[in-house]
Amino acid sequence: MTGRREPWVGDLVHDEVADRRGVVTDVRGGTVWVLRPESGPGQWTSRRPDRLRVLKPREERLLPS
Repeated sequence: MTGRREPWVGDLVHDEVADRRGVVTDVRGGTVWVLRPESGPGQWTSRRPDRLRVLKPREERLLPS
């Protein structure tokens, strides 16, 4: 992936504040990003999309293996 873009639903990201990897599951009102771990239960939120680094965009995650 070239360039940096704002993370969106389905993207695998690294949350620099929480120091965790997760998948964006929702964006509420354009101000709160909801994330879940790559595997297992739980979720957390972020109000700092500038601190969410896209590791793999949704389009690449959905490609057949």
